[in-house]
Amino acid sequence: MTRQELILYCKERYYTSPDYPFDGDLETAVLRHSDSRKWYAIIMKVARKKLGQSRDGITDVVNLKLPQEMFGAFDASSGVYPAYHMNKLHWVSVILSDAPSDVVHFLLNASFEATRGRKK
Repeated sequence: MTRQELILYCKERYYTSPDYPFDGDLETAVLRHSDSRKWYAIIMKVARKKLGQSRDGITDVVNLKLPQEMFGAFDASSGVYPAYHMNKLHWVSVILSDAPSDVVHFLLNASFEATRGRKK
């Protein structure tokens, strides 16, 4: 899956578009709930070595928040790693080029639900 495919999926499924909250950084995109403005995904460029891979290179990664019971269900063989630059108890990093699209879609849906605003 590419960065553009992920953004298109989120636009069609959740009616959200990325924003770029970091001054001067047009690579790091955040996807938020339209009501609560909570992040459900952050797309960024990360060195593969920072995720524990032995391969060199920079790759597109999406960080996603998961319910605690889902941790351990996915691993590097499906392109899923402990989160880069986020709380590793709540977030995972997914290498977009390594993960099957169905895994990315499933985890995006889980993250979207996990970060949904609470109704009063």
